[in-house]
Amino acid sequence: MLWGHELQLLNLCSESAEQTHQLGVQLGQLFVAGCLVLLEGDLGAGKTCLATGIARGLGVDDATPITSPTYTLLNSYFGRLPLYHFDLYRLADGEELDELGFDEYFHADGVALVEWPERHAELADSGLTIHLGYVGESSRELVITASDLFVTRFSECCVAIKRLTLCP
Repeated sequence: MLWGHELQLLNLCSESAEQTHQLGVQLGQLFVAGCLVLLEGDLGAGKTCLATGIARGLGVDDATPITSPTYTLLNSYFGRLPLYHFDLYRLADGEELDELGFDEYFHADGVALVEWPERHAELADSGLTIHLGYVGESSRELVITASDLFVTRFSECCVAIKRLTLCP
């Protein structure tokens, strides 16, 4: 279904942190260089859990802890592709991000994963957005949408995402 400039690719309900992690692994296996992935959701919704799965899917070693870069703004991890993990929670506004020069990571040689992307609204124009919402204590609804630009640049990835399922 097309809404404005976004195409909904997937709407799933994860019943556990493990299912959320496994979805992240599947996504990470699909992502290619230049993908911009935006993670939206309240505190504790599972963004870092999903990010850990994405890192594992990209081949980041299991021994490497994946943590939210709340105070550093950026953590870099290396697997088959670099993963640039941003957390914009403490960012005052999008201009601050531009001043720091981080925009060069958003379509570079790896995958850029951004928590709290609403702090820099322009990112939605070219990214894949994954919204995590509370359904229950451990259940989450995950809605994956892609901007027109993301669909154009990564159409094969979008087709594959539409086919994903959760493991029991």
